[in-house]
Amino acid sequence: MGIELVIFIAAILFGIFLYWRESNGNGAYRFLNKIVNSKELQMGADNPKGFVYKQSLLPRIIFVVSLVLVSALIVEFLTPISVFSSYNGVSAFASFAVGTLLGTYIAGFIITSSDVIEAQSESLEDRFEDAVEKGKDFLEDLKNKDNKAVEEAKKEIEKEPEVKMNEKSARERLKDKGLM
Repeated sequence: MGIELVIFIAAILFGIFLYWRESNGNGAYRFLNKIVNSKELQMGADNPKGFVYKQSLLPRIIFVVSLVLVSALIVEFLTPISVFSSYNGVSAFASFAVGTLLGTYIAGFIITSSDVIEAQSESLEDRFEDAVEKGKDFLEDLKNKDNKAVEEAKKEIEKEPEVKMNEKSARERLKDKGLM
């Protein structure tokens, strides 16, 4: 079980490496496409698709399993290691295929998320600067409003004694109307 875990982790790293290499350039896929397809069916010059890069699930599985199968056949016939004659060999083959496939998806997630973060980082900086400016403006408004409110309250307090001196109390007004 220990060797299978090591093979699985190595396969994940191999899948990440494979996906990363194809994301940088797809020359082998473009060459194979040029050989297999006619001129009308060949991929465009700006198409980044590769064997695993930007590929759907089924073609990716087919490529990974065929790559691992060819590698296992080469190991079977050129070395004394028997891959397909024991349970451990078949298990290692399956672990390597699944690990490679999983590694391609992990790499796709990492590359896609880093592209999104790069694209959003500029807008995040702008949003942060806008928020800081709005906060500064808000604090200035609060300071000015507080000063205005304090000044208005002082004026009202100064006016109140004058108004109270000129006004009659409720009792006096009722007496003036003859109700008391």
